[in-house]
Amino acid sequence: MNKYAHKVGAVFYGLWGVLHIVAAVKVYRLALAVPEDLGMVSARVMQNAWNLGWIALFAIIVAITMNWKNSRTGYWLNLVVVSLADIGFLLAVLLPGALPLAPGLVGPAVWVLAVLFSTIGIYQKK
Repeated sequence: MNKYAHKVGAVFYGLWGVLHIVAAVKVYRLALAVPEDLGMVSARVMQNAWNLGWIALFAIIVAITMNWKNSRTGYWLNLVVVSLADIGFLLAVLLPGALPLAPGLVGPAVWVLAVLFSTIGIYQKK
């Protein structure tokens, strides 16, 4: 199992990315539903969707091109970027109760599994 831990971690980072691309599309659709008199709110929500989508795509690309090969650089890139994104989500969305824990913990759970397996993989690297 340890021999393939980095690949399992890469799969979880890829799943995290796909999950967050779906979330970015949902956030974008939410921004379209904001009333016109709240234009700045809609614009900021669209910016959030844009940022989330690019972070997710970044995670997928790093997972495929670097984490799959057990790259130390890829390990640190996804560890830092995805961790910062999910910590922000935990602090700004989940802890205040803006989203219920039942669907809200899926992303952080996938993130923790990605970090766990990629860390095992990087420590097993010769």
